[in-house]
Amino acid sequence: MAPRYAPSIRGRLPWLILILEMIFIPIFLFLIVFEPTENNKVYPVFQDVNVMIFLGFGFLLTFVRRFGFSGVGFNLLIAAFGIQWAVILDGVLFHFKEGSIMINIPSVLIGAMSTVPALISAGALLGKVNPVQLVWMTLVEVTLFTVNRWIISDLLMIEKHTSLMFVHIFGTYFGLAIAWFFYHPLLGKNMEKERSQPMSDMLSMLGSLFLWMFWPTFNSVLVPGASKRRNAVYNTYYALAVSAVTAFSFSICTNARGKLNMVHVRNAVLAGGVAVGFSAYLIYSAWIAMTIGFLAGMISTLGFTYIQTCLNSAIQIHDTCGVHATFGLPGLLGGVSYILLISIGDWDNITRLGYQALIGVVCLCITLVMSLGGGLLTGFFLTCKLWNAPKHWKYFDDQAYWEFPHLANKL
Repeated sequence: MAPRYAPSIRGRLPWLILILEMIFIPIFLFLIVFEPTENNKVYPVFQDVNVMIFLGFGFLLTFVRRFGFSGVGFNLLIAAFGIQWAVILDGVLFHFKEGSIMINIPSVLIGAMSTVPALISAGALLGKVNPVQLVWMTLVEVTLFTVNRWIISDLLMIEKHTSLMFVHIFGTYFGLAIAWFFYHPLLGKNMEKERSQPMSDMLSMLGSLFLWMFWPTFNSVLVPGASKRRNAVYNTYYALAVSAVTAFSFSICTNARGKLNMVHVRNAVLAGGVAVGFSAYLIYSAWIAMTIGFLAGMISTLGFTYIQTCLNSAIQIHDTCGVHATFGLPGLLGGVSYILLISIGDWDNITRLGYQALIGVVCLCITLVMSLGGGLLTGFFLTCKLWNAPKHWKYFDDQAYWEFPHLANKL
């Protein structure tokens, strides 16, 4: 099995990565300058985000029984690659001054957070594309997301924190647009290799727990002001707690035998953190965050039960990890909640109320257009035969990419 697929890795992936790194290193040599500061207060929260990216998302993608190596390994690959590219792009668009880019820990933190859309998109494509295609996808997606941030924050004057909270929406619909190109009728029809097993489900649940624990940091780390940052932490925690309880409840209600579904538990429990990210710092009463968490948990669980099947059969989009129900629908709920909350805040000023609502809607629409449009163009590019995409009978198979000495010894 391995020799047939080895050329697609040996002949493409190493050279692509090496060429890109040979471009990145001179850029860092001539443009990047470290900021001379002794302020290390951001480092602990920077590590929280690292745990989410490398452990949380990595383990979350290991639920497919025969694709665990690739789930966690390719997550590391695209995250490590994407952070470098995101730091460069963020510096060029936001911090380029006098021929150089000054970076510090917050700069690297923003770079790490800007890579999250690629990790979410990888969840929609898990098992259906090879690492060469994932690297190209990351290169394009991080670029488009950073441009999207620049439009939202510099042109439409939305806060930096809020512009980064569009990661969930952008990553979901970019990934789903690409997934449309890799659909096959057999997908989603109980393919043996697509199923999970108890150990893979446990590892995936561990990833969910890492994400759940550190999500308050993700939603608060870039919020300016101690008071607003504290609100963001509290409200994210409340929303996560309620969405977790709601996911358990609706999972039982939607099961014909009244049992819990691990897919719901490991994914829908995160929906509250996604939905409240936009507005967590604005909320001054816990019941609002808890309501958002309840709606997010409900929408996510029902999305897994009903909408995901519709995506697969009617629209012919196979979403391996269910990112639409985990990140997309809760993200849209969060965007709408944010628009309502900023509008209510200016209720006495009708002119400003209309302007704020309009800006919020425009930001949401721009993100959807750029993610869907960029995803369709990228998906078309990734179908090029040059990248030697795996055939459908080799979907969800680690042996196409990884060495298995214990199996070789048995032959």
